[in-house]
Amino acid sequence: MNSLHVKKGDEVMIVSGKDRGKKGKVLEVSQKEGKVIVEGRNIVTKHVKPKKAGQLGGIVKAEGALYASKVMPVCPKCDKATRVGSEIKKDKKVRVCKKCGAEL
Repeated sequence: MNSLHVKKGDEVMIVSGKDRGKKGKVLEVSQKEGKVIVEGRNIVTKHVKPKKAGQLGGIVKAEGALYASKVMPVCPKCDKATRVGSEIKKDKKVRVCKKCGAEL
């Protein structure tokens, strides 16, 4: 498995696709597939069958998965989409913004 440059809870900007330029929070990360789910972005429609008697089926809108390469973390300090670097601070490896050097 490869580690990804984004983690659950990160604020990200989508850099390609129909939602290009929009920001959102990462809800889920799948390292095995290399995909992420971003809150309120890449909305897809699902056709759902009723599971039990009396339950309604229908068309449901939900967030679809995006490839992690299509998103970039947003730096909380400079508020720009940035690449992620790493530094060792106080014997601990931390992620840093490549533009301003702030900790992510």
